Amino acid sequence: MTFLFDGPDDAATTVLLAHGAGAAMDSAAMTAMAAALGGAGLRVARFEFAYMAARRDAGRKPPPRADKLLPEYRAAVAALGAPGRVIIGGKSMGGRVASLLADELHQAGCAAGLLCLGYPFHPPGKPDQLRTEHLATLGTPALICQGTRDPLGTREEVSTYTLSSAIEILWLEDGDHDLKPRKRVTGLTVADHLATVGSTVAAWAARLPQGADRSTRTDAPGLRR
Repeated sequence: MTFLFDGPDDAATTVLLAHGAGAAMDSAAMTAMAAALGGAGLRVARFEFAYMAARRDAGRKPPPRADKLLPEYRAAVAALGAPGRVIIGGKSMGGRVASLLADELHQAGCAAGLLCLGYPFHPPGKPDQLRTEHLATLGTPALICQGTRDPLGTREEVSTYTLSSAIEILWLEDGDHDLKPRKRVTGLTVADHLATVGSTVAAWAARLPQGADRSTRTDAPGLRR
């Protein structure tokens, strides 16, 4: 399995990131997110699901269902073999796949937390088809970084969902599904939001225990449900 790495090799925390449904691990959005996390002192490892890797040689292939990708994500965790604290996660679909495995890997001591960068709470244009059932009972410490106008889960929509108390949400004002705000509306750029993501994730990660023990977890200030 091939990984792309960002951040210091000797970081106390490694973040394993899977890509979204339609863009590869080296897309502009993934690269910018990884750079922001790496710049905040985290070691970031990006990997690609097989269907996406196959697109490089055989053209566009549709993504499988999220549950069909669970074995590949497990394999990525095993192949990475990172020392220290490991946080699993990803962009959009990649974060969703990680969330389906989070409690399994957390209880096994393989993941200290879950990071979702733009969680797809529902498919585009289908707000009634929620992807939140497992999030209501999630036991793994989780951080979701979400734009307030993300079409796959706006702040107004998410406020009505039943989510586990283990989940914290960093809301990024006017951010879309790639966390990008409209500068004319907010005066902010995507780089501004990614800097906030980097510093927030680093602070949150530092408070997580190394393995499955959640007894010492504390809530991160500045994060809102």
